[in-house]
Amino acid sequence: MDGPPPPVDQPEPYRPSAPDRAALLRLPRAFGTRFALFVDTEEEFDWGAPLSSANRSVGAIAGLPDAHRRFADRGVPVTYLIDHPVADDPRAVDILSSVIADGRSAIGAQLHPWVNPPFDEAVSARNSFLGNLPPALQAAKIAALTDRIHAAFGHRPHVFRAGRYGLGSDTLPLIAAAGYRIDSSMRSRYDYSGEGGPDFRAISNHPFRTGAPGLIELPLTTVFVGGLGARGRRLQRVLARVPLARGVLARAGLLRRIALTPEDMPIADALEAVRVAVDHGVRLLNFSFHSPSLVPGHTPYVRDAADLAAFHAWWAAMFDLLERLGVAPIGEAELIATMDAMR
Repeated sequence: MDGPPPPVDQPEPYRPSAPDRAALLRLPRAFGTRFALFVDTEEEFDWGAPLSSANRSVGAIAGLPDAHRRFADRGVPVTYLIDHPVADDPRAVDILSSVIADGRSAIGAQLHPWVNPPFDEAVSARNSFLGNLPPALQAAKIAALTDRIHAAFGHRPHVFRAGRYGLGSDTLPLIAAAGYRIDSSMRSRYDYSGEGGPDFRAISNHPFRTGAPGLIELPLTTVFVGGLGARGRRLQRVLARVPLARGVLARAGLLRRIALTPEDMPIADALEAVRVAVDHGVRLLNFSFHSPSLVPGHTPYVRDAADLAAFHAWWAAMFDLLERLGVAPIGEAELIATMDAMR
């Protein structure tokens, strides 16, 4: 009798090593401690359904002017990392053009492979991570998105994010070759290898030179808090093998992994994470959220009007703390100018 088919070998996930000390960006004393806000500005889709290249609706962009006004009122510039459906929609482009007229905010790029031409791959969970595609196809998709943004806004974007944080071993040189100066695709201390994606557990919160010409990595900030927070990185690999233990420690207040986003991160935990990060010498905090959260019903994080009110209250409390700590906002142009001055 025939036995079960042999297991299919899966390629090793992209697992970048911690940068060496020489690669870490040594920010000047005058820089102080700053924070950046990057928004994944994208199409709406059902987060619980399979991905589809037909999902190109960007109606939630209508919620962006109100949110942008709130950020502008607090002096916070925003970099909108837009994907192909957004860049391809005239109304979305008009709305984005109006909000970046503040002179401090900017347009960057975010690449969702399943809605970004050319469509030469099967749509699948594994192929939703850009870095799993052949290098030539990655390059073609990056070029298509960059050119679309250039045509829509009259200038080329300088900040890049791979959707689903989907970098691969070939991706950073391709991003640099396309003219990008900052990549923000690495989510510090997160591991997506179980879904076919990359493993960023070795990556800390500090910006670093990637080795690709002129390209700096600005990881999304993640902080371990709680009584065991100082041992969070060492415990992370152990807890990955005992999934229930993570929940037990979190409920006991001993160890919680907090990313700097209002999406599924309680404000009390996020405020604690910022205090810990600043105390530990993180000089550049990186905040993020998804643009469809600005209109109720498009993400699991903002389902109704009450959730949206809580979303805005999260930011108000966060900006109050950052101001008290002397952590000032920084926009794309100032970030790049700082990098250029350090050459």
